[in-house]
Amino acid sequence: MKSPPAVPKATLDRLFSAEPWTAYAALSRLSADKSGAARLEEARKASVASPLVRGLVKELGDWPGKPLASHKSAEQHFHKLSFAVEQGLRRGDPGADAIAAKAMKHRSTEGPFGLQMNIGIAHGGSGENLWAWALCDAPVVLRALARMGWAEDPAFVAAVDYLTGLERVEGGWPCAVSKSLGSFRGPGKKSDPCPYATLVMLELLLELPSRRSDPSVRRAADCLLGLWERSRDDHPYIFYMGTDFRKLKAPLVWYDLLHVLEALTRVPSIEKDKRLADMLDVLESKAGSEFLFTPESAYMTWKGYDFGQKKAPSLYLSAIALGILARAGRIAATEGR
Repeated sequence: MKSPPAVPKATLDRLFSAEPWTAYAALSRLSADKSGAARLEEARKASVASPLVRGLVKELGDWPGKPLASHKSAEQHFHKLSFAVEQGLRRGDPGADAIAAKAMKHRSTEGPFGLQMNIGIAHGGSGENLWAWALCDAPVVLRALARMGWAEDPAFVAAVDYLTGLERVEGGWPCAVSKSLGSFRGPGKKSDPCPYATLVMLELLLELPSRRSDPSVRRAADCLLGLWERSRDDHPYIFYMGTDFRKLKAPLVWYDLLHVLEALTRVPSIEKDKRLADMLDVLESKAGSEFLFTPESAYMTWKGYDFGQKKAPSLYLSAIALGILARAGRIAATEGR
C-alpha cells in the first residue's frame, strides 16, 4: 500500500513556529511524537497567554453576553467559548473557572444550561429576553465545558443524558428547544434531522470517552454522510451542502465542510466510507502550494487574523485542514520539531 505524502518540512516549520494559537493547533493535530506531551503543554500555555485567548477570556467574563438572536453569528459568546477552548483554555487557567461557573449557573428544568435569548414574534418567539437553550447551542457549551475539565460534574452529566435522549429513532437529532421557548422551532419539517444539531451533538459525544462507542455516534455520522450523498435534493431546516458549505472557513462555528469533517474523521467506524472519501477529496483538492490552504469565506469578527481574510493562505486554517487529512490517513503525521 502506498504511503501517504508527507507535509513539506518548510510548511511544518512555519506552522510550529507561528502565532501561539496556530502552533498549538498544529502540534496537537500533526505531531505523532507521543513523548512530546511536555512540549504540547508548553504550547498550550503559550496559546492561553496570547493576546487572542486573553482577549476572549476577558470578553467571556460577562457571560452570556448580549441576548442571542442568531445562532450563526460568530459574535455569540458560546461560539467564542468554544474557540477559546480550541486554543487550549482549560480548568485552572486564568479566568476559566469563573466563566465555567457562569455558564453552568442557569440550569433549565430539563437539565441543559441556558443562554439569554430573544426570539422575535415573527419567528415564533415572544420578543422578550429569557433564559433558554436549543440543540444548536447547548451541545456547543457542554463540549467546551467537557474539554475544560467539567465532564464529571453531576449537572453536566444530567444535561448530556437529557440531550442524548432527544435522538431521533432514525438517527441524528431534531430541532429541539427548552420548554421556556414554547412551540418555537426552526424552519423545516418537524420529522427531519437538524444537520447542525446533529453535528454538534456528535462532537459532544466524541469528546466523552464513555460515549464514543454509543450506537448514536455511528447513527449521527450516517445521518451527516447521508445528507452529503443527497446534497442536491435534501436540505432539512434549510441547511445546504452546496457551494457555500464547501468553502473553507475558520473558526469552526457553523455548518460547513471543515467543521463536518473535523467531527466525521474522529469516528473510526466510518473511515472507509466512500461518502467520507468524497468529502475528503473536496478538501484535498483545495490545498495550495506547500500544502497550505486559503480561506474561501471569513467571519468579519476575525478580520484582523490570518483566518479572517480570503487573499492569502492561513496558517491557522491550514493546521485544521492538515489535521483532518492526517487523521484520515491522507497525509503522514510528523514527529514534533
